[in-house]
Amino acid sequence: MANSSKNDNTQAVRADVLDESLGATSESDETFVSEGDYAKLEQENDNLHMTLRKMEEESSLLKALFNKTHTELQHLKKPSLLVADVVSIFEGGHAVIKLSNGNRFYSTVSMNINDLEIGDTVLVEQKTLNVVGKVAQNGGVDVEKYVIVEKPSTQWKEIGGLDDVVQEIKEVIELPMLKPELFVKLGINPPKGILLHGPPGTGKTMLAKAVAAATNATFIEVTGSELVQKFIGEGSKLVKEIFSLARARAPTILFIDEVDALASARLPMGTSGEREVNRTFMQLLAELDGFKSLGDVKIIAATNRKDILDPAIMRPGRFDRMIEIGLPNDEARREILKIHTKRMGKSKISIAKLASDTEGFSGAELKAVCTEAGYFAIRRDSDKVNMHDFEHAIEKVASREESDDEEHVIFG
Repeated sequence: MANSSKNDNTQAVRADVLDESLGATSESDETFVSEGDYAKLEQENDNLHMTLRKMEEESSLLKALFNKTHTELQHLKKPSLLVADVVSIFEGGHAVIKLSNGNRFYSTVSMNINDLEIGDTVLVEQKTLNVVGKVAQNGGVDVEKYVIVEKPSTQWKEIGGLDDVVQEIKEVIELPMLKPELFVKLGINPPKGILLHGPPGTGKTMLAKAVAAATNATFIEVTGSELVQKFIGEGSKLVKEIFSLARARAPTILFIDEVDALASARLPMGTSGEREVNRTFMQLLAELDGFKSLGDVKIIAATNRKDILDPAIMRPGRFDRMIEIGLPNDEARREILKIHTKRMGKSKISIAKLASDTEGFSGAELKAVCTEAGYFAIRRDSDKVNMHDFEHAIEKVASREESDDEEHVIFG
């Protein structure tokens, strides 16, 4: 018993000594780490904090991107709405609407829509056809596309042989916009518009471009055939909205090219399509000389077929000036050729001889002659055109015109 007790005491002493030695070693190790690697651990800690901050920023960006994508996805999942016009309004939140195909429906109007009027453009659901919104759009017709944002660069000096015509256009279109006080002092109203007529290629469209470039007015360009729409009433509505836009953007120049497509003489009998064209034409007459004043809106129309125009559109008060632009004479052809050959490399050419050889050519044909002469020079591997190039070009353009005339005789 004594021996076992003695052994237990000895083992206890040894354990205490071992614990003390281990504790001393641990304390020495802690002292060694704190002194040697403290700066390194501090740097690693800073790096971990920086990495954590970047991960938090990336996480917030990813959350924002997810929310945006989710919102856009939910927005795209919404069903499309139909566009309609309000025809009649009734008490109790109801209205009769007309779709683009002409069908009419008695629909319920949302309580969130205020100040709904006849003629407004509204949004309706596809299934129930109930009115859920109102759009600030001109009668459902996008007339803004007819406004020329970037004005043409054609200058008056680029138009040759039409000095008298240019002067008259300036007096009718430019002068009332630049000096309106002159007309106030005289007590007269300036002309509303001009009608340019003549053979193709004589510069009618170019004159309109020069007017647009010379003034700060809004320039609206539309072709007569564009005003003819498929469904009944759409064409007249388009005419009305274009003139409304012109008044809102005044001072405005409204150019109607190929007006004969819309304003041809009306016949007592005709198809449904011809009757729709007549309705659109009557709306045009009403806008030109109706209850609403055009104000600072000037109209320029162009046509190659004055002979088929309706007499109603040619009376004073609608188009006050009829300007004929015929084929250029010898002097005018010289001016046109000088303009088109100004930048060309030339070698011993006679403008007088070219003007004499191109009798009966229009301005567009004279420009085509200069272009073809340049191609003949390119085929000779030369950077200058000579008289032979122009002679070949004149023959080529003349032969093309003769073939066109023959086809016109054959097919009418």
